[in-house]
Amino acid sequence: MAELLLELFSEEIPARMQTRAREDLARFLGQALGEAGLEYKEIKTFATPRRLVAVVDGLPSRSPDVREEKKGPRVDAPEAAVKGFLKSAGLASVDQAEKREDKKGAFYVALIERPGRAAEAVIAGIVPEIVRNFPWPKSMRWGAGRLRWVRPLHSILCLFDGKIVPFEIEGIGSGKATRGHRFMAPEPFDVKGFEDYRKKLREAKVILDGEERARIILESARALAAKQGLALVEDEALLAENAGLTEWPVVLIGAFDEDFLSVPPEVLATSMKAHQKCFSLRDKKAGALANRFILVANLEAKDGGKAIVAGNERVIRARLADAKFFFDQDRKVGLEVWVPKLKEIVFHEKLGTQYDRIQRVRLLAREIAPLVGADPDLAERAAILAKADLLSGMVGEFPELQGVMGRYYALDQEENEVVADAVAAHYKPVGPSDEVPREPVAISVALADKLDMLVGFWAIDEKPTGSKDPYALRRAALGIIRIVLENKIRLAFAHILLRPLRFMLVHVNVAEQRRLHGLPAKENVETAQRFALLAKEAKELEARLRLGASVQRDELGLISNLLTFFADRLKVYLRDQGARHDLVDAVFALGGDDLLMIVKRVEALGRFLDTEDGANLLTGIKRAINILRIEEKKDGVSYDQAPDRNLLKRIEEKSLAKSVDEVEKAAAAAVANEDFEAAMAEMAKLRAPVDAFFESVTVNTQEPGLRENRLRLLNRIRATTLTVADFSKIEG
Repeated sequence: MAELLLELFSEEIPARMQTRAREDLARFLGQALGEAGLEYKEIKTFATPRRLVAVVDGLPSRSPDVREEKKGPRVDAPEAAVKGFLKSAGLASVDQAEKREDKKGAFYVALIERPGRAAEAVIAGIVPEIVRNFPWPKSMRWGAGRLRWVRPLHSILCLFDGKIVPFEIEGIGSGKATRGHRFMAPEPFDVKGFEDYRKKLREAKVILDGEERARIILESARALAAKQGLALVEDEALLAENAGLTEWPVVLIGAFDEDFLSVPPEVLATSMKAHQKCFSLRDKKAGALANRFILVANLEAKDGGKAIVAGNERVIRARLADAKFFFDQDRKVGLEVWVPKLKEIVFHEKLGTQYDRIQRVRLLAREIAPLVGADPDLAERAAILAKADLLSGMVGEFPELQGVMGRYYALDQEENEVVADAVAAHYKPVGPSDEVPREPVAISVALADKLDMLVGFWAIDEKPTGSKDPYALRRAALGIIRIVLENKIRLAFAHILLRPLRFMLVHVNVAEQRRLHGLPAKENVETAQRFALLAKEAKELEARLRLGASVQRDELGLISNLLTFFADRLKVYLRDQGARHDLVDAVFALGGDDLLMIVKRVEALGRFLDTEDGANLLTGIKRAINILRIEEKKDGVSYDQAPDRNLLKRIEEKSLAKSVDEVEKAAAAAVANEDFEAAMAEMAKLRAPVDAFFESVTVNTQEPGLRENRLRLLNRIRATTLTVADFSKIEG
């Protein structure tokens, strides 16, 4: 078995593209080798700023011989069909084909034999094809060539079993040479195989493994910070980026003027990260940001890095001066002034401006507030200010600071601290590892903001499709789920969704009417009038709900669709938490829109099925359900009537009927009290009578009346278990 070593050496590959490029190279190379019949043991890929590398272990010296049969047309088929078959099979005449017969008559069969090929020849055809079709997010052409690559491709190293695999791509011939570090070891050198390649690269100041480079950066940065009595502000994304920017990382420390510490620490950290890829440092004891930073150079400088540090300090000083200017200028204006100017920022052509949006969100936040224990006035105030910092100079420069800067500006204008914190927190969570809002006012605004997003795009039929989710609606739904579950909030989502949906349908209808009449969007009904109308519609809806009037069909359809979407997101969330997908389906089948209670029921069901009683009962219940399903389908009827107690002949069926009645009543009471553990304990009482019934009673007896009654009894088992879950959806 032999080894394949491939290196594609180019100008700098952007750090953000390296991981995906490694994955793509491994996938395409693996697929191509497999299709050619070259089985292998393992593929490893690596990336540095100037090279994309793959090493494949355990390759055979040649692909296997292939013998296959290809069935052709009948012997009496038209001449054109026969000729087409011969051509596709590579045969010169029908004399080279066999004749065989089956029930339909005689037909031609071609016996195709393909001898194996040398692995070098296969690889020489595979690699150029992969290179020419490599899916870089962005690529370029250079010179007069037609090849597209992320950056100009300089050389290709390709060795099989230590020998060059000869081929050429746009004038670039394969070979056995590579280069080391651009500045510290630029001369080319030859290699014999992967271990020799890795060793010589390290001698030439190139660390091939990106994970090793990241580890060196992290450990060096921590140690250097500790020497100064400081702690590193760790950032996984920034660490990965620096590892992708360097082949020989050298960690250095720099400083900036203490005067800049008057600027919010998030601004300082973001500026240094965005512009210079530098890590922030903080005081170990106080926890405050220090006027120091960590930078990662890509070489060992003769002066120990003094010039590199000085250059970074000059750039950072200028960048932080810009940030301080933005911060000072923004504070002279304030959030209150920016709110009406949000009319100038279009959120979506069908959903209005950001100003329109905050009007919807403030009304919804006020509605949600009492449900989560928040002050409605504070929730509404926070919602009004939540998007104002979008017009600040600082957020214009660093969009990732939206909300964060709103909090600072709110505090600067002496807003209630709870309101200011809610402005910052209402975007949360922005990722799976991000914290959720914890304070009730922040929860109100965060839920209102995300619900408005979801309802709005559902109302204009801009839902996620497949892998496409341009408005991050899946993230919004997952954010709502996490906020509700992690804060243990009880919300009936069908009811909550009605309010923003009603607002949205009115808004979309007004906008659509303006469009149909050819009036520009800026001439829509004045905001105050429009939202007075929305408030009126909301009150009418509330009255309708109170009186028990039916919800309109368009509202019902959209809400049902949204709840299904929430259910799918919750399933994904619970599966990621380790819950079995079939248990989630079993509970969701019962309906309901209280996410917290759904999760509690799934957890209780999982614990129950892990017990011996639960596992055995599941077997009996599924047997009952399967028998019932088969017989109902065969008979064309549903056995959903109560069994006739006079026809319960055997003691086992009498005992089962009695147990089912008792368990159903007790389990329903436990579920009503939201005591799902108790409900499962009641279900466990069915195990013995169900087992005894199937051991001693024949369901499909020859007596029709007795058979029907026993099927009705099985239906009682099915109906009783639906008190806690749909056991038919549980695997096992």
